[in-house]
Amino acid sequence: MQKHLLIFGSSGSLGKGVTQVLVKKDYERIYLFDSKPNEILGENIERIQVGNLADEANVINAFSNIKPSKEIEFFLFSTVGGFSGGKNLWDTDTNDLVKMIDGNLKTCFLIGKYFARLVKDSAGGSVLFTAAFTGLAPEKGKIPYGVSKSSVIYLTETLALEGVNINLSANTIAPFIIDTPANREWMGNDYDYEQLIKPEEIGEVVHSVFLNFRIISGTVIRLPGRLKIKE
Repeated sequence: MQKHLLIFGSSGSLGKGVTQVLVKKDYERIYLFDSKPNEILGENIERIQVGNLADEANVINAFSNIKPSKEIEFFLFSTVGGFSGGKNLWDTDTNDLVKMIDGNLKTCFLIGKYFARLVKDSAGGSVLFTAAFTGLAPEKGKIPYGVSKSSVIYLTETLALEGVNINLSANTIAPFIIDTPANREWMGNDYDYEQLIKPEEIGEVVHSVFLNFRIISGTVIRLPGRLKIKE
């Protein structure tokens, strides 16, 4: 049985680190989707440039590059999403909510929809979305973002229930703050960055879930931070 991997958002700060880990694993073919060209090369890698994934036509076009097969198990990890925050509800523009719903929830809905159709006509597979820790533990000033990410968790858990009939498992990771250049700039110099989870560490988590996709489904994998081990 062949294993094919799809990574959406492979050129972002999280996507790059995860992709660098997963391209070294045992997938016969890897598809990298992003709005920007990806620098990673390999004989088994196909790079596919996509438009706004909140537009259903763009998602349909992305999946048109992949053909179903009863000889293939498909695996998909999506890093697609965005952040908006810093204001109380009464100061939040409605457009901020629409932006977060489109970028965080609608993209997962459409990617999940067409990936499920691919898996339905294949040997099976697994999808792993990226939610956020605040989708489980509300924080002030993050209502549009938190609402959209908590909805991703509901989407994942429901898809896991529906996916049983087509041999599809669904899970999501819920990181707190990931160690990326943008997050370091936002947080300033007074934070202990060793507590943050690295994109490469998330890549190993993703691979572990996919290795065990037949028994892990409907799970929210909480990633609050890294433990410090005293020497």
